Amino acid sequence: MRIAFAGNPNSGKTTMYNALTGRNERVGNWAGVTVEKKEAAIKKNYCAGGEELVAVDLPGAYSMSPFTSEESITSSYVRNERPDVIINIVDATNLSRSLFFTTQLLELGVPVVVALNKSDINEKKGTSIDSVALSDQLGCPVVNTVSTSACGLEEVVQAAVSLKGKSQKAPYVQTGVDLTDKHEVEKADRRRFEFVNRIVPKVETRRTLTKERNVQDRIDNILTNPVIGLIIFAGVMFLVFQISQAWAGPWFADLLTGRIDAFGEAVGGWMESSSPFLQSLVVDGIIGGVGAVIGFLPLVMVMYFLIALLEDCGYMARATVVLDPIFKKVGLSGKSVIPFIIGTGCAIPGVMACRTIRNERERRATAMLTSFMPCGAKLPVIALFAGAFFADASWVGTLMYFVGIFLILACALLVNTLAGYKVRKSYFIIELPEYKTPSLIRAFYSMCGRGWAYIVKAGTIILVCNTLVQIMQSFNWQLQVVEEGMENTSILASVAGPFAYLLIPIVGFHAWQLAAAAVTGFIAKENVVGTLAVCYGISNFINTDELALMDGAGSSVAAVFGLTKAAALAYLMFNLFTPPCFAAIGAMNSEMKSAKWLWGGIGLQLGVGYAAGFLVYQIGTLAATGTVGGGFVPGLTAVLAMAAVIIYLIRRTNRRLAAEYELESNSASRSAA
Repeated sequence: MRIAFAGNPNSGKTTMYNALTGRNERVGNWAGVTVEKKEAAIKKNYCAGGEELVAVDLPGAYSMSPFTSEESITSSYVRNERPDVIINIVDATNLSRSLFFTTQLLELGVPVVVALNKSDINEKKGTSIDSVALSDQLGCPVVNTVSTSACGLEEVVQAAVSLKGKSQKAPYVQTGVDLTDKHEVEKADRRRFEFVNRIVPKVETRRTLTKERNVQDRIDNILTNPVIGLIIFAGVMFLVFQISQAWAGPWFADLLTGRIDAFGEAVGGWMESSSPFLQSLVVDGIIGGVGAVIGFLPLVMVMYFLIALLEDCGYMARATVVLDPIFKKVGLSGKSVIPFIIGTGCAIPGVMACRTIRNERERRATAMLTSFMPCGAKLPVIALFAGAFFADASWVGTLMYFVGIFLILACALLVNTLAGYKVRKSYFIIELPEYKTPSLIRAFYSMCGRGWAYIVKAGTIILVCNTLVQIMQSFNWQLQVVEEGMENTSILASVAGPFAYLLIPIVGFHAWQLAAAAVTGFIAKENVVGTLAVCYGISNFINTDELALMDGAGSSVAAVFGLTKAAALAYLMFNLFTPPCFAAIGAMNSEMKSAKWLWGGIGLQLGVGYAAGFLVYQIGTLAATGTVGGGFVPGLTAVLAMAAVIIYLIRRTNRRLAAEYELESNSASRSAA
């Protein structure tokens, strides 16, 4: 038996789905969090009679007449797949708005159970809804629920099971509507609104409201202020990075890396009698490389936990309101803010959230630019360089976050110019959820879910990549084992060597190790840390006391890398703002649906990342030493060449637009004549 979960965005639909199935799908209090349908079996303790029940979580929708691609998924599934029963999750705190969608579901003939969700919030407000009277008016079962505490969920499932095989009648006469006829659709919508407006006063009793603004309204005035709100947002993000990278994160990381080091030493002791290559492969390549990435897991998980708390309490929805006017000025949709916020956790769901944007050009541009936001996979790279060169300064992570926003704005203007697009007035509508005390349990589960995905990646993609890096570094092209100190003759050095010349304008010297890390970073950004660990023989970037024992290496990671602060910051920015991992590029391809836009986006990301690294290194070196850094001339040539290509494309676009305008003007003149 298949049960579809349908409702407006931010109605608690996915929270209920997670509670019934035991899954840990992402939840949030804005539209665009769920952008594709998900299926899972409902837990057996909710299945009366032993029948297998399958829950289908559909994207949030306001209407069965879809305006966005995720609403199309909901409409298409309900109309074509015909689930056995629909559980319509209704936001009890906003009954009038939610019931419009309910009326459309009742017209489909599929049995419907209405779950009056967030009933606990209504009780606190002194609002009551007569579920029996509402059931009589709608002609379907109505159950009070609280998804966050699982209250009423068993009753909802039992009501759904009892309706299997039955048909549903609409509570009013609604003749077939021709969806291609705009006037017929408008008349049908008016009848639905009239029905909703007629029954709501009969079933809902609200406490008398005054015209005075409440405490939440006064807080919103501050948090959404264009100036003060932006300053608060910067402060909040600084605290997130301060706690995750300087306070709580490193403390947990020290405990974890100590266990990893002990395990590596134990394995090395067990393998003393084996061949040196095999011992090096297992201890240095696999345990050392993967362990270096896993060592940053506590920092990543603390950040995920804090972001989940901010989302749950309702602050992140306010952050989108603060950023919305800024993004509109560069021609992006107000809805573009949501993918960028989601992208701070992972670029893939951030790119997928772009499908909530109706305009095709805006959707493609947003998908192209979302990966500029530092995601969880980039946090280990940020933490490594912040710790090695800037004494764990939290401003490094905050700076990268706002540099990402700046690059998004600059590149959006560039993309709009190349596309010949003029900024138009647009509207961004988002429901601001009520402030509430965030759930530590939900934040913990969210943290664990994302952390597990990080571990899976470390145990698969990063494990394979580091193993290959270790093998390539251990052999030359004659398949002879490379002697210690002769690693520059290895296969890895010869393959990464040509790419290292491209990095000279960014780091100031030829370093095949840095080039190898940058190349493997295109597979997964965490590989930058793992590859550096393998190439330099460092298994613990968190606690670097072991480096003091390395001959000629000094006592810091910075000394091992041989980078200045300017070069370190430049190399960091190059890795953060060049194209994302392959999986994110695949998501971009899926959302753009255009090879031209995809390759254009990859080219833009490569150019922006390279130019950012070049400018930071050369300007920083000039400020510190009074002279420009190594590779200035070839780097400047490359940047100027990219600028020339952009100028050419802009001029070509302007000529095309001028020709189109002249053609339209001539056509209009002939028509007038």
